[in-house]
Amino acid sequence: MGFEKFGLLVSIRLVMIMVVLAVAGFLLISPGYPAATLLTLGLAGILTVEVVRYVSKTNQEVARFLSAVRYADFGQRFEFTGLGAGFSELGETFTQILDRFRDDRRQQEGELRHLKALLEHVPVPLISVYADQRIVLWNNAARRLFGKVQIERLADLNPFGADLPGKIMAIQPEARALATITMDGMEQSLSISASEITTASSTERLFSLQNIQTELDGMQLSAWQDLVRVLTHEIMNSITPVTSLAKTAVDLVDDVSRKLSDQSELVAELKDVKDAVNTVARRSDGMMDFVSSYQRLLRLPDPKMSRFKLDELFADVTRMATVDWPGAGLALEARVEPSKLDLYADRQMVEQVLINLLQNSQHALEGMANGEVTLAGRLNKRGHVTIEVTDNGPGIDDDVAARMFVPFYTTRKEGSGVGLALSRQIMNAHGGTISFANGSDGGARFSLAF
Repeated sequence: MGFEKFGLLVSIRLVMIMVVLAVAGFLLISPGYPAATLLTLGLAGILTVEVVRYVSKTNQEVARFLSAVRYADFGQRFEFTGLGAGFSELGETFTQILDRFRDDRRQQEGELRHLKALLEHVPVPLISVYADQRIVLWNNAARRLFGKVQIERLADLNPFGADLPGKIMAIQPEARALATITMDGMEQSLSISASEITTASSTERLFSLQNIQTELDGMQLSAWQDLVRVLTHEIMNSITPVTSLAKTAVDLVDDVSRKLSDQSELVAELKDVKDAVNTVARRSDGMMDFVSSYQRLLRLPDPKMSRFKLDELFADVTRMATVDWPGAGLALEARVEPSKLDLYADRQMVEQVLINLLQNSQHALEGMANGEVTLAGRLNKRGHVTIEVTDNGPGIDDDVAARMFVPFYTTRKEGSGVGLALSRQIMNAHGGTISFANGSDGGARFSLAF
């Protein structure tokens, strides 16, 4: 409507100019009207300037409107005052169009913020790899996975495994693969799936990297628990009557020996029988105690979580586990960085794990001069609380290290093989991990990551 009135007003002005010019032409050919001729020519000039100003002003406002649309300057307003009838409607139309663009942009930005918030809270790390090997970490889970390491290019993944970039890029779209990475000195298993996204400007490959180490540990522990449950049930069912019968046999031998006390040769033979049966009874009792110790793996309670200071925990553990260390020539250094670092966990369970590890270090350092153990608490690169127990002993052979967390496996004659398996189960119950590595200059290091 505004543009129609604009055309009408311009047409009227052009007609007026033509009429005035016609009158001026008539006056020029008619003698005796010089003043009137000058007046009409002046009027024609004024009307021409008015038309030019009218059209130029409108063009400027239209150009301002288009510029506002181009640069998303939705704060512009178009009043068109003083331009004549109909232009107020044109100004209102321009303003309404910009308001509509602004509202649409605001809605799109709100939806984009919502999608970004959802993406940030997805628990699975998501990354994109572009054709130029540029990497984008899309959410908090991805940034937590890689910690403080700056990840911008595919080569930046090398510190987590020299073959990791190659494994990632070898995964075909809509496929899945397993990879092992090293974070904070601990190996973690990742389930990686890939998809390809093509837009008008680029093609990217989207990867999800789900850390399944805790799930794998849980499945392994569950399998061992099922095995222990079956074995302990069968062993206890078999050994209980043996123990009972052995003790009954000892009582019967004692009774017969008393009745045949005058037959020394027969009593001597009965004594040999008694000794043999006693041996069976002792071994049966030992086997029952042995099996009972394994049943602890089946009765681990749920953690009772609380927040406590690491330095206080270390002080208590040191008092309980190192009573006889000075006499054995062993020294313990405990440190926490930062000094006020705390942990949210089941304190009693964590104490048990640390006591087990310190006892293992004590056994590893037996017979060594100047044996040293370090108990350290810190934050790792991903912001997780980490506790490390390190000794300067001979370290652990690779074949032993590969089986040290297997229930019942032990290299000590008096060991039960339960301690490290139980420690791993406790860490798994906390959603954490326990790992082992030999030090570069000797010694063993156990790491707990919560």
